[in-house]
Amino acid sequence: MRLRELEKFEKITIQCHDNPDADSIASAYGLLLYFQEKKKEVEIIYGGRNQITKTNLVLMLDKLNIPIRYRAFDGEKIEGLLITVDCQYGAGNVTRFEADEIAIIDHHQQEIYGYKLEEINASYGSCSTIVWRLLLEENYPINDNLLLGTALYYGLYTDTSQFSELFFPLDIDMREQICVTKSLITLFRNSNLTMSELEIAGIALIRYIYNDDYRYAIIKSQPCDPNILGIISDFLLQVDNVDVCVVYNESSAGFKLSVRSCVKEVNASELSSFLTEKIGSGGGHIDKAGGFINRNLYEQFYPTLHSEGYISKRMNEYFDDSIILEAKSFVVDTTNLPMYIKKKIPIWFVKISEALEIGTPITVRTLEGDVDMVVSEDIYIMIGIKGEVYPIKKEVFENRYHVIPEVYELVTEYTPTVKDRCSGRTEVLIDHAKCCIPKGESRVHVKELHKTVKIFTQWDEEKYMLGRPGDYMVVSSEDIHDIYVVEKNIFQKTYEKC
Repeated sequence: MRLRELEKFEKITIQCHDNPDADSIASAYGLLLYFQEKKKEVEIIYGGRNQITKTNLVLMLDKLNIPIRYRAFDGEKIEGLLITVDCQYGAGNVTRFEADEIAIIDHHQQEIYGYKLEEINASYGSCSTIVWRLLLEENYPINDNLLLGTALYYGLYTDTSQFSELFFPLDIDMREQICVTKSLITLFRNSNLTMSELEIAGIALIRYIYNDDYRYAIIKSQPCDPNILGIISDFLLQVDNVDVCVVYNESSAGFKLSVRSCVKEVNASELSSFLTEKIGSGGGHIDKAGGFINRNLYEQFYPTLHSEGYISKRMNEYFDDSIILEAKSFVVDTTNLPMYIKKKIPIWFVKISEALEIGTPITVRTLEGDVDMVVSEDIYIMIGIKGEVYPIKKEVFENRYHVIPEVYELVTEYTPTVKDRCSGRTEVLIDHAKCCIPKGESRVHVKELHKTVKIFTQWDEEKYMLGRPGDYMVVSSEDIHDIYVVEKNIFQKTYEKC
């Protein structure tokens, strides 16, 4: 959906969810300014039992001049277009006002269907980022308005537990590109915890579930701001015998999770995705992540299981069902494993020293996360058929691939970029990419996985490659310690049996 599609309406009402948070308010504010510029009759409202009283939100509304009106449910129909932001019309966390037309802008798992005007994407860490993107698509000058930039930035900040649960590339792009008033962010941040929330955190910390075998802890907190979950989990992880923890609370919409890990064998982002699989969404960083479980989906899949039981069960499954391999020391018995070669289909590569100066520290940003490296003449970056990115040495590249003159289009959800960590300049990798095809001479042994496997490869002993049942473990015939994982769909498209 494009914002220009909504310009046909002369009267527009933007509705935050009940008990609105900073992300919902910031998203609504961005839309308000856009439609005001288009000379529309527009306002922001919210409903529910309670009006806004939280200190940081009161300050946000005051300092950023955000006009928002509390509307008690009166049964009257809203004229024109009603846009729900950070929520979905008809869901449990938003008062249902009848309206002539409905539009939905949200970053949660889709639970309401049937509306033509919608922009719902659970990959985003905040609804503020979706609004930021929608404004950019219409060439709206966001960075000319520091109040708007500050609002959107703070919306992302709060909804990703102070950026600790930031993982989607566009969220990171907005954080780095948007202009803000830092003193206001500091003011809002330091007004975030009330005395009652301090009490909630204290009570939560003395009511925990602990698993001695796997050294994890689980805490169910009383309802509170998502930031409080992050505070509790950060504190809990400082306990000497806790390596992994999950802190969560419950609302009418579902369960909000904060996940932490201080051991390399558990990636918090991956664990969060595991806990919310099929019933929500999750992600973040290696050590800090977050997630959300949709109540309707949870009750559909687990109608008789209470939340503590579900999380304990899934945590045990996570640890029980995975095998950890160190490629440098592990030897795969390849005797009966079939051999494959790469299909001769075009993929992309970038000789990174042609795009940036040798010695430059860079961050390669992809859907799979950020990869830090230093530009050198003998490092190339490969871009696979789904936009997946991985480094390769020049010598290995020349042994395995032919450069071809043709250039093929790369279509992926997020185009990989490179950021110069010194200058802050961002380069789109595909702008410097050339095409190549495998020579078909490098053979590999292949084993289909039936259990989850975490492989610490030769080139990265700190972050593992995750292989799920149905994926493939690949072992080079030239180096038995060159072991890695290829996703099932990618493997079937890129490899063929010898």
